[in-house]
Amino acid sequence: MEKLNLPQYPIKLKEEGEEQYIFDAIRKKYLKLQPEEWVRQNFIQFLIHDRGYSASLIAIEKGLKLNELQKRADIVLYDNQAQPVVLVECKAPKVKINQEVFEQIGRYNSIFKVPYLIVTNGLNHYCAKVNFQENSFKFLEDVPNYKEL
Repeated sequence: MEKLNLPQYPIKLKEEGEEQYIFDAIRKKYLKLQPEEWVRQNFIQFLIHDRGYSASLIAIEKGLKLNELQKRADIVLYDNQAQPVVLVECKAPKVKINQEVFEQIGRYNSIFKVPYLIVTNGLNHYCAKVNFQENSFKFLEDVPNYKEL
């Protein structure tokens, strides 16, 4: 898999026949290795090891209903009161982060209503703090540490 713009972590990989699998430390199971899954698993390790998020407060592919359609948020981070505080949208490294991706996470946030949004393709990471009173957002320099929330 492609080298990402993240620190390297000891991520478990295995092969079965011609298929490669990556271990999801949150769901405790191997998943078929796809480019987006590679980004998601590396970003989860970044959140845990470099930003201080607890694995027990991370949900993967959290279901939501949007306009009668069933969707899934890639990563939802919770605070100690089990309230969602960060929504993360992961894309494959070859997927360009554009307006469409920001609109997607914005639609998901109309359901979750979290104060922080992150979009990443493993190479580029964008984090924004949402101001619900002013119906605006501000891009941050970096992904906040858990303690900063």
